[in-house]
Formats: sequence, C-alpha cells, structure tokens
Amino acid sequence: MDGGTRSTWGRAVLGTLASAILFAAILFSARGSLDWPMAWAVLAWYVLYALAGLALLPRALIEERSRLPADAERMDLVLAGLALVFLFPATLAVCGLDVRLRASPELPPALRAGAFTVFVLGYGLALQAARVNSFFSAVVRIQHERGHHLVDHGPYAVVRHPGYAGPLFSHVGLPLALGSLWGLVPAFVGGAFLVMRALHEEQRLARELPGYADYMRRVRFRIVPRVW
Repeated sequence: MDGGTRSTWGRAVLGTLASAILFAAILFSARGSLDWPMAWAVLAWYVLYALAGLALLPRALIEERSRLPADAERMDLVLAGLALVFLFPATLAVCGLDVRLRASPELPPALRAGAFTVFVLGYGLALQAARVNSFFSAVVRIQHERGHHLVDHGPYAVVRHPGYAGPLFSHVGLPLALGSLWGLVPAFVGGAFLVMRALHEEQRLARELPGYADYMRRVRFRIVPRVW
C-alpha cells in the first residue's frame, strides 16, 4: 500500500469514526440517555459496514469516492445532501425524541428485530452493488478517465439501482428498529430525495453511457423487482 492509499484510507476511517460519533451524539442527546441497546446496535453496524467497505472495495473506487470531482453536478450534490440530512441526522433526532417522549406506541420486539434485519440487509445489498460495480462513485458522473462502462451483472441484473434500493429499504427499517413510528416521516422524505437522485442519474446514464439505454429495456425495474 503506497503513501497516497494509506492517506486515503486514513481519512476514510477517521471520517467513519467522526460520523459515528456525530450520529451517537444526535441519538443519545435526543433520547436523553445512553441506555438504548438498539441504538448501540445500529451504530455498531454502521461502523462495521463502513470498515467492511474499506476492506472489500477496490482501491481505485475508494479513492474515487473519497474526493469531490470537479465535474460533479450541482443538482446531484443538492439531492444527495438533502437525502443524507433527512435519512441520518433528521431521522436519528426524531427517533430519539420519539422514544424519549413515548410519542409512538410500544412496538413488538419481533417487529423491531425484523426491522433491524432489514436495516442490515439493505446496506449489505448496497455494499454488494459497490463490490460488483467498480464505478460506484459518490457523485453522478461519467468516469471517462477510469474507462467507465456498463455494469449489468450481480444485483444490477435484477434492478437498475441496487445502490439506492439498499439504503431505501434500510431507512424504512431503521426507525422501526429504534422503536419509532414518527421517525418514518423524515426517513420517507429522505427516501424521496434518494429516488429523485436515482432518476436524475438514470437520465444522464441513458444519454451518455454506451449501452445503458438498452440495459433499461432489458432490466425493467429500478428499485423493487416486479413493482418499480
């Protein structure tokens, strides 16, 4: 591993830890207590998922995802930023306040455990999508310098946007796992921005990436097989 790669990985690890600390501060300050086992489980999975990505993804992809390219689109950045804010800080804060104030009814333990499983599997799907797609950039762009080409195997053979499908499923499960119905409100708002981003990305890929328009005809569903 050369010095540049070590530096990139180091920044990524520090960014993961900083995000986990921020998310923990939001969750537990809103909850008013550290006694919240499911919140600890969510945070542990977040860190594990991020570190697994650093261990499993190609070095070139990690470097691509660790920078903001000059050709990043403003619309894409706005949609991504809004999705991030609603899916993470807003959802976590609402969930914490909900549990603290007991605004939602007590959810059955089986439902919460099932929802946590959905949360884990959703991000597992996103990680698998990144593993098979070496062009899984954090921004919408055609990566000419990296020989960008169509990827249509793995989960991409089932739906066109597994990298969006996974987080969408996860963030429906997240509030329920934390015992909050009100947390679904910011989660659905963030999910709507994520869907808008997927549609925006699809339009650009259809215009500029060879073979993508034909791929859209072959793989009909964007997020959920046989639904949409």
